[in-house]
Amino acid sequence: MILDFLKMLIFPGILFALSASLFYEWIDRKFYAKLQNRVGPHVAGPFGTLQPLADFIKLLSKEDIVPAAADKALFTLAPILAPFLLLFAIMFLPIAGLSGILSFEGDLVVAVAIMSLYSVIVYVAGQASTSRFASIGAERSVLQLIGYEIPLTLSLISVALGANSLRISDIVAAQAERGLWFILGPQALGFAIFLIAAQAEMERVPFDVPEAEQEIVAGWLVEYSGRRLALFRLSKDLELFYLSGLAATAFLGGPLGPTLPGLEPVLYTVYFVIKSIVVLLLFTVIRGIFARLRIDQVLSFCWKYLVPLSILLVLITRVVV
Repeated sequence: MILDFLKMLIFPGILFALSASLFYEWIDRKFYAKLQNRVGPHVAGPFGTLQPLADFIKLLSKEDIVPAAADKALFTLAPILAPFLLLFAIMFLPIAGLSGILSFEGDLVVAVAIMSLYSVIVYVAGQASTSRFASIGAERSVLQLIGYEIPLTLSLISVALGANSLRISDIVAAQAERGLWFILGPQALGFAIFLIAAQAEMERVPFDVPEAEQEIVAGWLVEYSGRRLALFRLSKDLELFYLSGLAATAFLGGPLGPTLPGLEPVLYTVYFVIKSIVVLLLFTVIRGIFARLRIDQVLSFCWKYLVPLSILLVLITRVVV
């Protein structure tokens, strides 16, 4: 029980997830800056690696304002629930082994459901502030959910069909038995669909319409400041780490790779981090080369292209299996 508690608290649990998510933010910002011919973070820590932590601490120290008309209970509860929900989701990722800290039959369904719950928290957070800009941003977030959730789920279902299991550890094991990652086959299309849908899940360019600064100031986040805003920013880092890790697990074999006796936990972690960083860089490239879409363009793109392609992918996978 003590060992399980330490795994959940330190490695590969909460402390590791928090540290990794801040590090992933640094990689994202640094690579994004290179794509735009900028320097990026370079002051706090070696090569600016501590800049995300410095920004988080700075937000914690700023004044925390609650609008007079806001629903104070929901306004406070939403930013607390957001990072804890994502930390719970990260427990399903096979970081230091072939299974996560939490693993059971059907855990892939839970992993997908948690992403939907996070979108619900975003909607509640926007509506709780009773700001017209926040309400518009919250409604846009839910509209995006209707568009991207189906293709994202179907891309993971196709992987589950290939592994003949809804358990994340079985998906990793299936790739080990095949000696081939799922991306090296029909699931290459599923990987592309997942990347696009996950970009919409994270509300990153070109799907950042819920937070469009030029249109609705900061969308559903407009009334948040201080500690509450810091927790939401942290939850976005955790979401980036989670979705990068989930893609690496489902399509790139997760922690699989050559190992040495006794060094499995270390090497598994190294392989998982490298593969998830590759996915992160792809997310950043998408963010860097596209302009923002309108909300109607987002929904049209998802329903006209992503949904039919994801259904076709499931049918192809079924035939192949």
